[in-house]
Amino acid sequence: MLHGLGIYPPWGEPMYEPGLNILAFSYRTVYTILRGYITAALAPHAPMRHVVICGIIGSVVATAGAIAAIAMADLGPDWYPIALAVTGLPCVWLGGVLHRHREAGRG
Repeated sequence: MLHGLGIYPPWGEPMYEPGLNILAFSYRTVYTILRGYITAALAPHAPMRHVVICGIIGSVVATAGAIAAIAMADLGPDWYPIALAVTGLPCVWLGGVLHRHREAGRG
């Protein structure tokens, strides 16, 4: 959507503008926290175990993506895919903790 609105450069062009990378990192962080919350909410039992498994899978995929992005060299700054890989598990865990606290407040 942000590419179509002209906020981000067209698909296939590198994005080196720090502000745009911070924007992308910010909304991906929010989505990752939300993913942890939803995973905990849908877990039939042991919600935090499901959240951690989801986080590990996401971290493995993000690490593979970071390796591929850095190897391609001209997609943008290296810190961005590395930051996604490093923060994935803590963010999804935070979403699970937020769900746990909300559920504790109800009971």
